[in-house]
Amino acid sequence: MNKSFPLTGYSSLAIHSSGKNNADYSHITPIYATSTFTFDTAEQGSERFASPDKTRIYGRWGNPTFTVAEETIAALEAFGISDENGQPLKLKALLHASGQAAMCTLFFSTMQAGDEVLSHFSLYGGTHEVLNRVLNDAGMKTHIIDMRDLSIVEEALQKNPKIKLVHIETPANPTVQCVDIEAVTLLAKKYGKLVSADNTFATPYLQQPFRYGVDFVFHSTTKFLNGHGTAIGGVLLGKDLALMGSKVWKWHVLLGGNSNPFDAFLLTQGMKTLELRMERHCHNAMEVANYLASHPAIEKVNYTGLPDHPDYAVAMKQMRHPGALMSFEVKGGLEAGRKFVDALQMCVRAVSLGTLDTLVSHPATMSHMSIAREERLKYGITDGLIRLSVGIENIADILNDFEQAFQQI
Repeated sequence: MNKSFPLTGYSSLAIHSSGKNNADYSHITPIYATSTFTFDTAEQGSERFASPDKTRIYGRWGNPTFTVAEETIAALEAFGISDENGQPLKLKALLHASGQAAMCTLFFSTMQAGDEVLSHFSLYGGTHEVLNRVLNDAGMKTHIIDMRDLSIVEEALQKNPKIKLVHIETPANPTVQCVDIEAVTLLAKKYGKLVSADNTFATPYLQQPFRYGVDFVFHSTTKFLNGHGTAIGGVLLGKDLALMGSKVWKWHVLLGGNSNPFDAFLLTQGMKTLELRMERHCHNAMEVANYLASHPAIEKVNYTGLPDHPDYAVAMKQMRHPGALMSFEVKGGLEAGRKFVDALQMCVRAVSLGTLDTLVSHPATMSHMSIAREERLKYGITDGLIRLSVGIENIADILNDFEQAFQQI
């Protein structure tokens, strides 16, 4: 493809933004299943080590299959955004073995002992543990607040000058609370702080945090970007290209959280249908949310596409669509939640999210079981809460499965 040809949509970008100069004219980027790369001469080896492009040296440092996935994600996150000079935004992406690995690279490359991080109180369980255990053991402190209240955000920034990074997860896991990215970022920049955003739930198709001034974005690519549940992965993106190519890259390779060629290949293929999948995911999710909102077995539905959700306005402001994730509280608490999950016939009992099939999990006994109950309840993760990743099956089959399961509670 001619690089000067303007692409005007996400599907075109996901298919054509990278990987068009393959060896032996391969239509699809090959899986470069090699641990290292050869040099024709010592001079060529020296040139590669001196170059910012570390793709063809050693597999932990880079791989051509990684590059295609990285460039594709960067194109999607930057699509339609201009930098401070009015030029198309350029991003650097680093592919990791998991979202957790990408997150750890972010935290350790931007902070050191004595620094502090500010984040929202509804977080993915793995993020919560990294912030409160791993970083704490490394001499860093975490402040957890309700970032939907901007007065609380500003108060925390004023009282804690050692805060180095403000980390946003929106929509949040599993309550799907939404934080106003633009408003929080403006406050953070007022006090000279870095801002990062976990964009896993939304994907760049539904939400682009760089549009609102954040410094970093990361994803668990395992989820919607891959879309098929075939590979674990993560990616960290940044707009400071020099920093991403030096200090951040160095932490990435030294921590050893690199991806592998096969998983990168699967990710690249999955992203080609991202727009098509997200449209169906989102359509089905809206149908399911409306069904649950009027069901007598349901205490509460957490879905920002419902007008009575407290974060509805924020979601509509910064997202193309509220997305495919929701959670809901079953009347009857822990036992009712378990019974509902056990009674499902088609929908799949599994953690994770973003696959083609509808996934159902019970956070209190699964993803958040390591968090003390009183703390879990404070964050809105009740005993009867069910997390739902709505798939692309026929909507009638999803609703029929739910209805028969509710009848067995």
